Amino acid sequence: FHRGYRFDAGATLVGGFEPGGPHERVGALLGLDWPVSPADPAWVVHLPERTITQWAPREAWAGERERALPGSGEFWRGQERWADVAWDLSARGLPWPPQSLDDLAGLARAVTPELIMAAPQTVRTVRDLAGAAWADPALRAFLDAQLLISAQTTARHANALYGSAALDLPRRGVYRVQGGVGGLAQTLVTWLRAHGATVLYRERVERIIVKGGRAVAVRTARGLEASADVVVGNLTPWALVRLLGEDAPTRLRRRLARRGATWGAFMLYAGVDESVFDSWPSHHQVVMDPRLPLGEGNSVFISASPTEESGRAPRGQRAVTVSTHTAVEPWLSLKRTDVAAYRARKAHYASRLLAAAERAFPGFSGGVRFRLSATPASFERFTRRADGMVGGFAQTSLWSAWG
Repeated sequence: FHRGYRFDAGATLVGGFEPGGPHERVGALLGLDWPVSPADPAWVVHLPERTITQWAPREAWAGERERALPGSGEFWRGQERWADVAWDLSARGLPWPPQSLDDLAGLARAVTPELIMAAPQTVRTVRDLAGAAWADPALRAFLDAQLLISAQTTARHANALYGSAALDLPRRGVYRVQGGVGGLAQTLVTWLRAHGATVLYRERVERIIVKGGRAVAVRTARGLEASADVVVGNLTPWALVRLLGEDAPTRLRRRLARRGATWGAFMLYAGVDESVFDSWPSHHQVVMDPRLPLGEGNSVFISASPTEESGRAPRGQRAVTVSTHTAVEPWLSLKRTDVAAYRARKAHYASRLLAAAERAFPGFSGGVRFRLSATPASFERFTRRADGMVGGFAQTSLWSAWG
C-alpha cells in the first residue's frame, strides 16, 4: 500500500478455487469464504501479429485457438488429456518424488491404466508433445510465454506432464481477488484471530531452533522466542538453510550447492487513468519480439485492478502491476559496485515495460499518474528472499522435483 494505491507485489492472478481445487478444499474445511470471483477470459496474449484470448469455457477456447493457432488442435487435445492426469495425481496427494519404501508402496497402490499410459510423459517435454504443430512460430511463442510464467521455463525444457497442467490453468479456472491478492492473507488472518490465534507482524525470524532433530521454536530479531509443535517455513531453501544454521540437514546443503540461482522479477507499479482501459479483462501478457529470448522486458505480464473495485487506486485511476522475468546477478552486482549504472539499468527496464504495456493498452504511457519500479535487489530488501528470487524452480524434470 503506497500513496493511495494497493498494488499486487507481482502481476498475477490466482487458481485453485474451483470445485475440488486445493484452496476451495481449505475453505470448506475451515468454513471460510474466499473473496474471489471467476476471471473470464483469464488473460489476453499479445503477439506482434495476433492477439489470443484465453477463454475458460472449453468451446470458446477451442474456437479461439483454431482461429489464432490453426492446425494445433491435436496438440491441445493431448495437452488436456495429460493435464487431467496431472491434476488427478496432484489431488490425491501422492508422495513425489518418493523418498522411502513406504512412498514407493503408496505410489504402487495408486497405479491406474491412465497412469501407466502417462508414464512416457514423465521424461518428455512440451515441445515433444507439440509434434508437427511446433513448426508454427506463433504457437512456439505462445507456449513459451505461457510456460515461462507458470513453469519458469520454456517449451523445449518444461516437463510434459507439469507443462500440460500449467497450460491448463484457464480451463481449470482463474480468479480475481477482492482487494488484490493480499485479500487472501487478510481473509486468513481474520479467520485465525476469530478462532483464538495470535498473528504477529514485523517479527523477523532470525533463527529456527532445533532440538533432537526437530524444529521446536523460532527466535525473532526483537528477541521473541515462540515454541511450536510444528514449524512451517514459507521460505526458499536458501533462507531455510540460513535460519537453521548448523542444524541444516547435510542433504539440503548438498542439493543447494548444485543449484544455480532461479529467476528474479523486474516490476513496474503504476497508477494509470481509467480512460486508458477497456472494461475487461484485467490481465494481459505481451511478447514484443518472439525471435529474441523471453524475459528481460521482451515478455511481460500485466495486472490491472478491476474498474468496479474501489480502494485500490485514487478515483478515476487503476493500480497496475507490470512484471518481467530477469536474471538476478546483474542487478545485485551493479547495486554493490556501481549505483549509477544500477539506476540507469532500472530506468531502461522501466521504459521497456512501459513500451510493452503500450502494446496492450494504447495511451498507457500518457495515462500514468504515478509509477515505481523494483528489481531483484528490491525484493531481497523488502521480502528477504535470497537474492530476490521469485517464482520457484524451473519445472524441467519430475524426477528432480523438490517434495
